[in-house]
Amino acid sequence: MRNFNDVEADIQRFIDWGAAREDVRAIILTSTFAIPDAPVDVLSDYDPILILTDITPYVEDRAWLGDFGPVLAAWQDPPGSQDGLTTSAYVTQYENGLKIDFTLWPVEMLRRLVDAPSLTPEFDAGYRVLLDKDHLTDGLKPPSFKGYIPTPPTQKQYLDLLESFFLDTAYFAKFLWRDDWVAAKHMLNHVMIQDGLRPVLEWHSEIEHGWAVKPGPYGRRLQRNLHPDLWDRLLSLYVGAGIDENWQALDDAVNLMRDAARDVGAALGYAYPDDLHNRCVAYFNKIKNLPPNADRFE
Repeated sequence: MRNFNDVEADIQRFIDWGAAREDVRAIILTSTFAIPDAPVDVLSDYDPILILTDITPYVEDRAWLGDFGPVLAAWQDPPGSQDGLTTSAYVTQYENGLKIDFTLWPVEMLRRLVDAPSLTPEFDAGYRVLLDKDHLTDGLKPPSFKGYIPTPPTQKQYLDLLESFFLDTAYFAKFLWRDDWVAAKHMLNHVMIQDGLRPVLEWHSEIEHGWAVKPGPYGRRLQRNLHPDLWDRLLSLYVGAGIDENWQALDDAVNLMRDAARDVGAALGYAYPDDLHNRCVAYFNKIKNLPPNADRFE
């Protein structure tokens, strides 16, 4: 059993563990537990970066993950080249509820970060040096705590996203007409909502909050930052497998996009593409009204 109040005890375990291993030269904590006033709960995870003389032993044998408890499941990010240096990671879920996302860096990766003109978004969002045996972090720039706060889109980014979204409405309509449910639900829930609507709704919430809030991955914090009416309309798009409710979800998604994107465009000085909107709606309605096994599109 884990006690939610034992955060500092968990962190001390990282420090003691690293101090006892010669090849661990530093440990830096990022993300939730390194960001002041970040919302945390009993399921929040730790994100330590291990600075190693050689990451190879940690990649080739994952037994060391067990030093922090019984492993329920773990996924290894395959070793890859980052600026000519090999890095890797483990996403690790423990049986006691602890989740640790370990990043494995060679010492040179940290040296390059120290010498870089600016911090990466991960570090600029906040970091905490837990262990540094060689003063490797002495020149590390302080965070502004603004990492991962979105910036206003350019007009091109705004229009490109909208055109991509409307292209996806044609795919969704096509899959519904074909009775191709796996593809249809992927298109609605992942592509149209996550890739299309979510960024626009995040822009909308940023405008209301002065471009100062962090939406979190996958829109985790949208509910707390988005206008309640827009949030309720977003939730209504997650429908079941009925054909009529999915056609309705398509209409509702397009209307939500129009209303949110118009607000964003008005705030940024960009015109909403009404002609594209209307032509695409007419197009997917033609698909909706096609008879089964139609051999002509008209």
